[in-house]
Amino acid sequence: MKFLDWTIVLAMYAGIVLTVVLTKRYMRGVTDYLAAGRSAGRYLLTISAGIAGLGAITVVANLEMGYEAGFALGWWGLTMALFQVFVTVSGWVNYRFRRTRSLTLAEFFERRYSRRFRIFAGSVAFVAGLINFGIFPSVGARFFIHFLGLPETWALGPLVLPVFPTLMAGLLITAVYFVFAGGQVAVMITDFIQGAFANIVFLVLAVYLLLYVGWGDVGEVLSQTPAGHSKINPFDTGFVEDFNFKYFLIGVLGLFYGAMSWQGTQAYNSSAKTAHEGKMGGVLGLWRGRSQDVFMTLVPILVFTVMHHSNWAGFASGISDQLAGIDNEAVRNQMRAPLVLAALLPVGLLGAFAALMLGAFISTHNTYLHSWSSIFIQDVVIPFRKTPLSPGAHLMLLRGGVIGVAIFIFIFSLFYKQTQAIMLFFALTAAIFAGWSGAVIIGGLYTRWGTTAGAWAATLSGVTLAVTGFILEQAQRSWDESAVAFWGILDFLGTARAENGAIWVDANLPNGQELWGWAMWMCAVIYVAVSWGEQALRRRMFDLDRLLHRGEYEIVGETEGNTKIVNRGWRALGITSEFGRRDRFLYLLTWGWNITWVLIFIAGTVFFLTRHIEGGDWSRWDFLWLDFWHTKIWIELAVAVVVIVWFTWGGVRDVKRLLRDLSSRPVDESDDGFVDARAEEDSADS
Repeated sequence: MKFLDWTIVLAMYAGIVLTVVLTKRYMRGVTDYLAAGRSAGRYLLTISAGIAGLGAITVVANLEMGYEAGFALGWWGLTMALFQVFVTVSGWVNYRFRRTRSLTLAEFFERRYSRRFRIFAGSVAFVAGLINFGIFPSVGARFFIHFLGLPETWALGPLVLPVFPTLMAGLLITAVYFVFAGGQVAVMITDFIQGAFANIVFLVLAVYLLLYVGWGDVGEVLSQTPAGHSKINPFDTGFVEDFNFKYFLIGVLGLFYGAMSWQGTQAYNSSAKTAHEGKMGGVLGLWRGRSQDVFMTLVPILVFTVMHHSNWAGFASGISDQLAGIDNEAVRNQMRAPLVLAALLPVGLLGAFAALMLGAFISTHNTYLHSWSSIFIQDVVIPFRKTPLSPGAHLMLLRGGVIGVAIFIFIFSLFYKQTQAIMLFFALTAAIFAGWSGAVIIGGLYTRWGTTAGAWAATLSGVTLAVTGFILEQAQRSWDESAVAFWGILDFLGTARAENGAIWVDANLPNGQELWGWAMWMCAVIYVAVSWGEQALRRRMFDLDRLLHRGEYEIVGETEGNTKIVNRGWRALGITSEFGRRDRFLYLLTWGWNITWVLIFIAGTVFFLTRHIEGGDWSRWDFLWLDFWHTKIWIELAVAVVVIVWFTWGGVRDVKRLLRDLSSRPVDESDDGFVDARAEEDSADS
């Protein structure tokens, strides 16, 4: 890192801190703290939520996953585009949730099911989120230590202090200050600045690295992978572990079932000006990530190339020597790509990437600190009260929760030893909540027959399955002879063997993604079965119109558009009377772009499945796959240039409107997420 690099990093840090100082006065009440006064526009939502859901840890995780999977997994991901469009343009789950005006997901659970269920669901979400969040500081801090070449210790007068915990503490303190100062208002605006900057840097880095490494070297290396391990041909990946077609298929199911299940960025679900504006933010989100997606797909392949091509042998040897100094295999795999990038990037771009990662670290941490602390206070603590708190006491309690979450993840990161890929850890911990919550959310928003008993049954079953899987994955798979006899029920997981006086079990445990898949199916079936069974006996339907503020319960200002009737053809595409001309154009453009890729997928799949491959040798088609991926990358980069200009301009406009609306909007002290006990009785079905 040279002077210019450090200047870029410090400028980014100073810029976002100054932004918080200048905008903190706009946060005037509990609703502003929790949901930015429900005043956010579509461009602000999509850019801010995008970087909030990214994070330094997610960049590291995607670089790690892409190194193993290559381009091949991206082929199956083309069909994901169609599913994403359907989920997004229909406003699946998100639109109806925003119509409930709930400030947290568990508040909706109370309005739809019961207060006890809110408390239990909020507790599970909080615990699962904390465990998931627990490794964020450590992965981020290790990235900066290895990427910047920081020493293991630093001196403070006569004291010699370790860099790792010091760096974690410093970054966490910054994130805590942002949440303290302005709540969701500060989180959203700083996330926007970091998101806009990140989109530009991702684009520049992808172009530079592609030209610097060269596509010729990429093609030579990727064509040499053994049969069954191809990184370019999706039909020749039978032996790729973990990140394979099954991983993708579970992800497709999760798009529908798990919509809005994970609550790490939960405040964004409530922050839109209207349900329609939130829906359009989701549509824009399908375009926002062009440069980011290219970076996440391309850069791991470039890293793989320089680590395996003979032209880069000396370079790769130096990186391998650095990696050899890292004892933990999981951490070693995570740090491979950052070390390669640190050696490849020139002055200026090195600092830009460091600044991007700093912004990504802070944006995710302040968003997650805000989310998990708010869930704990709003859905676990407040529901025990019979009367609402004063605004001052409420805000103090929310800020206290932020400190508690920060302390926990700091300690967790210090002592937890990572044993698997980050993405698999995410899936495993997320399954504790997301494995069952989809059934309860969808059933609660889209059915009148879903019952509280069905919600409880699905929840308890999902939590039990996920927690069991998490414990088994973390536990050492060895027992003495008596323990094996006692735990004989686990024999189906593998075969026992004796070694060094102990009994070991060669277990074939499902990874985090597979566990999530099992949980989704099981909990959906249980929710439907129990709810239908109860309805067969009671036949008492829930009043969805009241929950969604429709008909006689309509709230002025919650619906956009006019009374113009939309014909059946437009309605089939998810277009309603709330759509203006620009909205319709964006919809058609989004449908067209994604359907084009789906048609390419169908044509390519049919072509290759009808080829006769002698001896299973797919290598003769490698040149076609290389040309396809190369062309797709440049198309995506060209689109990314347009999107960056378009979205940045729209986001700046939305920030101005947000601050204007917050300053002029009267504060409603009763809008704090507290549900009166009488309302609970009215909304519960039992």
